[in-house]
Amino acid sequence: MSRHLRQYFITGLLVWLPMAVTVWVITWLYGLLDGIFRNVLSASNAVFPGQAQVAQIANAPGLGVLVVVIVILMTGVFVTNIFGQWAVRQWDRLMNRIPVVRGIYTSVKQVSDTLFSGSGNAFSKALLIRYPHNEAWAMAFLTGKPGGEVASKLDGDYVSAFIPTTPNPTSGFFIMLPRSHVIELDMSVDDALKYIISMGVVVPGGPANPALKNRTSN
Repeated sequence: MSRHLRQYFITGLLVWLPMAVTVWVITWLYGLLDGIFRNVLSASNAVFPGQAQVAQIANAPGLGVLVVVIVILMTGVFVTNIFGQWAVRQWDRLMNRIPVVRGIYTSVKQVSDTLFSGSGNAFSKALLIRYPHNEAWAMAFLTGKPGGEVASKLDGDYVSAFIPTTPNPTSGFFIMLPRSHVIELDMSVDDALKYIISMGVVVPGGPANPALKNRTSN
């Protein structure tokens, strides 16, 4: 009896878990975008008091998300022309003159440009590497090659890789290792992410984990 109850519970969990995680992510994004709008509105109200009516309208559900999306789209349209590109260059120049802000802004901009640019090489290939010891294997993503002073200190052909954590691939470890220690996979980056997030349950190019399939079918 207890074995059947356990199987029923796991089967039900497999149905609800993807839905719950999806709802959680959407709710988090919604709160983030809506919070940005409300923080900007609060700052505006502090500088220009007497906007109680505007603040009351701003409490409408989803308005913050809509406004943030429209602002992002309008910014993209503005930056695509010559004047917009000039304005962005001036803004970058200003940010690079502020001592503390300069390091943070430059790093984030370089990462975002690499990730979202069509010509970027971030996560260009899925890899297999020995981690955290020589008897274990982990999946990673190729992010490029070491450069600058780091490259001059390394003897041989090295690659840069990112090892994501499971089941949250937004955090992980950045490592540099010899190319000879890396096995490049034919699977796409999307398939590799599914494999990592599912903790090996969703097998790219094949059926689900046999153990899990047998568990749910009993």
